[in-house]
Amino acid sequence: MAHRPGRVTSAKIVIAGGFGVGKTTLVGSVSEITPLTTEAIMTSAGVGVDDTRNVPGKTTTTVAMDFGRISIDRDLILYLFGTPGQTRFWFMWDELVRGAIGAVVMVDTRRLADCFAAIDFFEHRRLPYLVAINCFDGVQYHNADDVREALAVSSDVPVVSCDARSRESTKNVLISLVEYVLSMRRTRATAPA
Repeated sequence: MAHRPGRVTSAKIVIAGGFGVGKTTLVGSVSEITPLTTEAIMTSAGVGVDDTRNVPGKTTTTVAMDFGRISIDRDLILYLFGTPGQTRFWFMWDELVRGAIGAVVMVDTRRLADCFAAIDFFEHRRLPYLVAINCFDGVQYHNADDVREALAVSSDVPVVSCDARSRESTKNVLISLVEYVLSMRRTRATAPA
């Protein structure tokens, strides 16, 4: 993501995490365009496949991706691609991350195990990511250090709190990711060969 003053730069960011963690909500809350969503009504075909016990009231699910756009400032535009959360749709993830500068892994601390696959996916591909703790009902059940330890993510990976329904909150998550990616790139560029 090279940036030249006066020139518009765009970057792709992936929003990932487990089923029902708030990915579609995050994209929708921050996008300055009407987000493209591929939400479908959950049917009886998902019974026994999709575990809805921990997401009461969930009636739809993402079956391909979510897409949104936000201008961070007048010359930086972020394109957001939300992944589907269920394992049966993971075959799409490789295509969704192609060309991405980084990812946000959404976490529901009541269901931490649901985000392990996303973390493993990005670590394996060496794609920078941060962990965003979605504070459902405005409550953060565990602090960032405890979540970091439970997920076994390295100390350099940012762990931040957010409310996926709040534009300002999710915008701050995206800014944190961009700053992290830029910091990583600067560090690599100045590291001795």
